Amino acid sequence: MPIGLDVQYELATMPHGKLVDIYRPRPRAAAGALPTVLLWHGIGPDERDVLGPLAREIAGHGLLVLVPDWRSDAPDGGRAHLLDSLEYARGGAAALGGDGDRFVLAGWSAGASAAMGLALHPEAAGGWRPAAVVGIASRYDRPARTTGVPVLTDLTAAPEGLPRPVPVTLVHGTADEQIGVAFSHQLLEALTAHHWPAQLEEIEGADHAGAMMTVYDPVAGRCRPTDDEKVRAAGRFTARTVAEAAGVSPA
Repeated sequence: MPIGLDVQYELATMPHGKLVDIYRPRPRAAAGALPTVLLWHGIGPDERDVLGPLAREIAGHGLLVLVPDWRSDAPDGGRAHLLDSLEYARGGAAALGGDGDRFVLAGWSAGASAAMGLALHPEAAGGWRPAAVVGIASRYDRPARTTGVPVLTDLTAAPEGLPRPVPVTLVHGTADEQIGVAFSHQLLEALTAHHWPAQLEEIEGADHAGAMMTVYDPVAGRCRPTDDEKVRAAGRFTARTVAEAAGVSPA
């Protein structure tokens, strides 16, 4: 693990029936509550497993990480699954050793725009605000799965009374041919125009799957873990970035 922490894993079933992977360091004396990360996968239905390598790496920095299933092919595009997983994570974080006040909402691909949508529409989550948002390798010109409105539409329309900003960190590989890094640059520009605290971390040479520590398997039609050190290094970079967004300084 990045800082020598042994990570434990458990599988749970959320009240609405979806599965969720839970990663956290094994209990340590006087460790205190852990920063919490809810990490949403992309558009593939019920593909929480593809985020396993990245989630384990994040947890190794001393964070509680929850990775739920959700289905993009649901009639509502996955909105109810995503919001239900947020409710589950917020309500269960303390029992799992997490800190509900240091809660990072993160996502990869379609999961990232879903997270960013809630930052702009906290009313969709009952007014709740995350401590930070991390968007990994996404585009923001399509309707967010949580709100039905493209993030860039919200920002470029410049409605009065944009919500109080939360820190946003974007992560994107420079070799991403599926969703080019220009999409993250576009969002960064729109956020900074509204004086939101935002930054973009580019991973040199990483593609869409590599940013979250996997490779795409065309035979299986999905991402899978790999021993390729270049890809694993890209995932470690993403994990450190998420940890930093949670207020943890990786060793």
